[in-house]
Amino acid sequence: EQLMSTGGVWSACDQFAHLPKDNQAAVLSVLASYAGVVKDAIEEMEQAQTEPQDPFSDVLDDEDLNSRGNQDTYWSESDRQLLAPCQGLMKASAACLRKLSAAVKSNGKANSPESIAQLDDLADIAKDISPSVDDLALSLYPPMDYSAVELNVKRPLWSKASVFRSSLSASLPYRASHVCLEADQSWVQFLEGAAEHNLEKAKVLIQDSS
Repeated sequence: EQLMSTGGVWSACDQFAHLPKDNQAAVLSVLASYAGVVKDAIEEMEQAQTEPQDPFSDVLDDEDLNSRGNQDTYWSESDRQLLAPCQGLMKASAACLRKLSAAVKSNGKANSPESIAQLDDLADIAKDISPSVDDLALSLYPPMDYSAVELNVKRPLWSKASVFRSSLSASLPYRASHVCLEADQSWVQFLEGAAEHNLEKAKVLIQDSS
């Protein structure tokens, strides 16, 4: 038992060699994990739209599937219209993480308390992206619950106080940080515009359906 316990300690200690060397590397690792979740959500949603069967068929038993009825297994035309801007929000989120990761990788520094704090701020704000995208994706599966979709698109992530304006904009972490260069302003503005365009389009479609 003592040997097994010691082996467990050794195994844990072996992980130290693989830990991030500084805050820049740590933030990149965190951003990569968030990006993976968002990428999976987008791919699953795209795949669900190409499959004729119930998207939940792999998690429900036959009795549950039969009780759901045919109307629960497909998107209506109005559902599909709403899907487009919602997927646009999801893709803008993915692009946000990609661009942010590239900026941290190219420009991030961990050589002063101020720079380290700015990197930590970016990681803290970016952590809201993947759960928001995941929740939005879940609300889009048939039968689509428009009230749930509306609740999700109104989350702070995509609002005017969103991650596009807080982690990538003027309030602090991005534009005010050492990570942001003048050349980055164009893609920040593009993502802000894309998020706002899709958000407004989704709101109009939801309102029209009510």
